[in-house]
Amino acid sequence: MNMDQLTAIQHRLNKELAEMNDIIRQALYTPNELMNRVVSSYLLSKGKQVRPIMVILSAGIFGNVNTHVLHAGAALEMLHNASLIHDDVVDETMLRRGRETINSEWGNHIAVLVGDYFVSNALAAGIRTNNISIISALSDLGKELSLGEIDQICNAREHHFDEGSYFSMIRQKTASLFINCVKMGAEAAGAKPAEYEPLRKYAELFGLCFQIKDDIFDYSGDNSIGKPTGNDLREGKVTLPLLYALNNAPAEESRHMKELLESDSLSNAQIALLIDFAKRNGGIEYAYSRMREMQKEALRLLDAYPDSDWKQSFIDIFDFVISRDK
Repeated sequence: MNMDQLTAIQHRLNKELAEMNDIIRQALYTPNELMNRVVSSYLLSKGKQVRPIMVILSAGIFGNVNTHVLHAGAALEMLHNASLIHDDVVDETMLRRGRETINSEWGNHIAVLVGDYFVSNALAAGIRTNNISIISALSDLGKELSLGEIDQICNAREHHFDEGSYFSMIRQKTASLFINCVKMGAEAAGAKPAEYEPLRKYAELFGLCFQIKDDIFDYSGDNSIGKPTGNDLREGKVTLPLLYALNNAPAEESRHMKELLESDSLSNAQIALLIDFAKRNGGIEYAYSRMREMQKEALRLLDAYPDSDWKQSFIDIFDFVISRDK
């Protein structure tokens, strides 16, 4: 599946997404001129909005995309953007989606405050759903995102080279977000937990694949996707392609690579060596095969629901996540 098919899903949800983006714009409007300028400029580039799309699709599969669903999607999108704004400060990122980041244009102080402003407005939008389960999902999400990042730092510092630690970390850091997307959409549509349980499991597999594909980009050498090659390795993050190679390559070569990873900082030449090692030893192919296995399982879970455009969009968006090129 290519970007055009994601565009087809966005087109199908054009009305709902436009209403949700209006909710976000109105929620973030303030008479404070500086805050307004920063926020308005930031909102010009929306990204793919995969997360709120998942909220809307989840409600749609239960036949009830109401105003509470759109507020839930708006809350989640604002919380997600807050985490990106704060991440850009931590990572000293200068460009996102082809535009200057808030920290690059306005400095860290303003960027942190704008991120906090997004969090507060996310909670306010959640409250407008009048649903304690949705507010609870939002607060869980804030906790999971923070803990996932801390886990990643611990894994990097303690040099965990096992798949179990990696999957546990991406489950918390990324899959939890998509689980909460479908939970919030289903709850806002009035579905019971037993009814959306297959969708919750689908969302976990979707989120794991979303992160694995993101991690594969680190080995690709294409800077247009928004992060330079080897960026994860520079930060000490060992992701699935390299983990597979470390655990399956000839012992002597693998031992040498582990020694490199245990040093405090890596040179560009060492990063290139590690990337080449992961590729030569089948790390990329392995990551794709794991994603395809998860996709098969996810599609089986969707059998619990009757055929519809909503269900087809869930099938298509999973394919998009694995085959996307940015």
